[in-house]
Amino acid sequence: MKINASDWQGRVITTFRPDSVTDPYHPDFSAHMALLAEQTGEDVHQWSDYLTALRKRRAFFQSTGGATATDHSYPTPYTTVLSEDTCQLLLTKALAGEISAEQAQQFCGHMLVEMARMSQKDGLVMQIHCGVYRNHNQSLLASFGADKGADIPLKAEFVHNLRPLLNEVGNDPNLTIILFTLDEDVYARELAPLAGQYPALKLGHAWWFHDSPEGMMRYRRMVTETAGFYNTVGFNDDTRAFLSIPARHDVARRVDCNFLASLVCEHRITEEEALELAHQLTSGLARKAYRL
Repeated sequence: MKINASDWQGRVITTFRPDSVTDPYHPDFSAHMALLAEQTGEDVHQWSDYLTALRKRRAFFQSTGGATATDHSYPTPYTTVLSEDTCQLLLTKALAGEISAEQAQQFCGHMLVEMARMSQKDGLVMQIHCGVYRNHNQSLLASFGADKGADIPLKAEFVHNLRPLLNEVGNDPNLTIILFTLDEDVYARELAPLAGQYPALKLGHAWWFHDSPEGMMRYRRMVTETAGFYNTVGFNDDTRAFLSIPARHDVARRVDCNFLASLVCEHRITEEEALELAHQLTSGLARKAYRL
């Protein structure tokens, strides 16, 4: 809002990140649910009104910040489809602070499905980051707050966990769901085949400390043969470390061009195809995926 009211001519594209009001174990859940009710005028104790409140906030981000995407971060990609009565029960327990860890996981899993359903309606691209233990360093968290660089990879399972979500919305070619993970063991075994199967699914680039020369090259080698290039989204940047952005993009372009050059040398693609793919991996796929 302040940027829109200023005379600055730059463009900042916001992203809707609702984790603090969709995860009952988020430390800000109670406070942010109260804020959600205040901002939208909805009774968030009622399941249907709670969903309406989230739709209103999504629309706000689209109208004021030009948002084209949402972002969701959970340790695992668990999803499930629950009845409305069950959702109301879990919501009531969550707001009362009486929800168990298993019930909270069910709530989060269903909310990923609800977010995907909303994306079908409003066109926002859905990003899911998982396979990560956030804020692992307790001393760093206490000194500087959350999400300051203490992300550690977790083992993630996608085939079973994402099946409820993908069977619900994954065959919709107008929906885009982008997966990111720190568990690179699943690139070839799970993510690449899933992205090749479901039209809605795309693979995000190697993420966090895996967006390094070796990490990026491992990613390309593990996903390309099965998922191809066009089931990935190139290299986008949502870092808050603004000074690192040019360097990160330069590294990504060099690694991708190195990979393409190897395919040319092996006569698997032509130089003309490599040049076109280089442009796509630099900006074309990201612009298309994020509808820019």
